[in-house]
Amino acid sequence: MTILRLILASALAVGVPTAIVAQSGTAAASQATLNYRLDATASRVSARVPFFGISSKTARFPQMSGDVRIVPGAPERAVIDVTFDARALEAPDETTLRRLRGEKFFWVERYPTIRFVGTSINLSSPTKGKVTGKLTARGVTNTETLEVTFASDPTVESRQAVRFTGEMEIDRREYGMRSYQLIVGNNVDIKLDARMVPRGM
Repeated sequence: MTILRLILASALAVGVPTAIVAQSGTAAASQATLNYRLDATASRVSARVPFFGISSKTARFPQMSGDVRIVPGAPERAVIDVTFDARALEAPDETTLRRLRGEKFFWVERYPTIRFVGTSINLSSPTKGKVTGKLTARGVTNTETLEVTFASDPTVESRQAVRFTGEMEIDRREYGMRSYQLIVGNNVDIKLDARMVPRGM
């Protein structure tokens, strides 16, 4: 009987931490990924470029789609996937619009979409951080960083829409846009103003 009790005691001693580990795993699993979609009707992208060194011109991309996936407690595993329609590009005048849509710039007939896929977020606060990912434009893909600001903490599941803004600067030459360098600046300031809505809403 004494031996049996020792065996049972040993089993229980081993079983306690095993149960704790199992409970921890269940709790972690319960932190499901938060899935959002971009509200295209309330989101905008713009690209501003210096013009003649004394002014600037801004193109806008009013049509977009996208998804945002965030893992509570692990923002580095977040994914921001945004695609906007280059064919819907808007410009301040017809000449600029024609050139931007043409072969020397976005060449929208051949490359109708522009896409950014951010695969990691480094948060400096609950609402600010940097998203590193791949930007594809005109058939060229480069690593870029999007600085983002959320209106509220996106890792907290509240079933409410979350607005965020993002900004990045790229060199247009790295995407094959090398024309008019004496007139048009090389650094392009891209701004994203978006509203993300929980899936199912």
